[in-house]
Amino acid sequence: MKYYSIIVFVLIMNLQSCKTKIMSSNIKVMTYNIRLDVASDGENAWPNRKDFLSSQVLFNAPDIMGVQEAKPNQMSDLKAALKNYKTIGTGRDGENKGEFSAIFYNSETVKVEKENTFWLSETPNKISQGWDAACPRICTYGLFTHLETHQKFWVFNTHLDHKGQQAQLKGMALIQEKIKTINTNNLPVILTGDFNVEPDSELITKLKQTMNDSKDIAKLSFGSNGTFNGFKFNELVTRRIDYITVSKNNIEVEKYGVLSSAVNLKYASDHFPVLTELKIK
Repeated sequence: MKYYSIIVFVLIMNLQSCKTKIMSSNIKVMTYNIRLDVASDGENAWPNRKDFLSSQVLFNAPDIMGVQEAKPNQMSDLKAALKNYKTIGTGRDGENKGEFSAIFYNSETVKVEKENTFWLSETPNKISQGWDAACPRICTYGLFTHLETHQKFWVFNTHLDHKGQQAQLKGMALIQEKIKTINTNNLPVILTGDFNVEPDSELITKLKQTMNDSKDIAKLSFGSNGTFNGFKFNELVTRRIDYITVSKNNIEVEKYGVLSSAVNLKYASDHFPVLTELKIK
């Protein structure tokens, strides 16, 4: 009887240990402004760089990737190239029209439970342009489940306006309010995007009250500080306007990197992708 009790105790401890290990999920998250398809880009136009960009994504294999400036034809090209990925999101001009702030996800590692896109404006539930924005802006979000651990987490992806400061501030405030409203179970939250502001801005200062900048808390960082290169290969990249931010109490950032790869002195986009490895607890 004594030995039986010992065996049962050991089995229980092993089960508890396994449960503890399963309760954290490691995922790779990327944000990537892929630069819209516009013929005036000449040699940097989308047809000349789409294969490089797609292979870059496949090589780094993010579980989640938020993209910005993706036109419908670019979405089609990426869907064709990224075989294991599915997407959520709507174009900012409605349905399959205009630029997407879509979320790609690896269907072999995560699945989506809920999804939605809203407009950054006073009327977020319909196609609209808010405040002093130069053009319509949107945010796409989804509730995801990690297939191995069954952990759930929210991902939001956006592209804030490049001119209107009020549109930037109020747009981010709207996103933060949406997170607060729907995240009633206090699940981990990841917010990716091109925020069009630098780290010392009022917007980032306010955002850091509720979320962490992944670069700030990463255990290991790599690459350029700047993320906007403007296709200028021979110039120093200093502007950091692309971010991956995470909720404060349930996500650790193992790695943070800005990927400045080039082929034949050409970048895949006028922005570098930002890649993180996150531990969701």
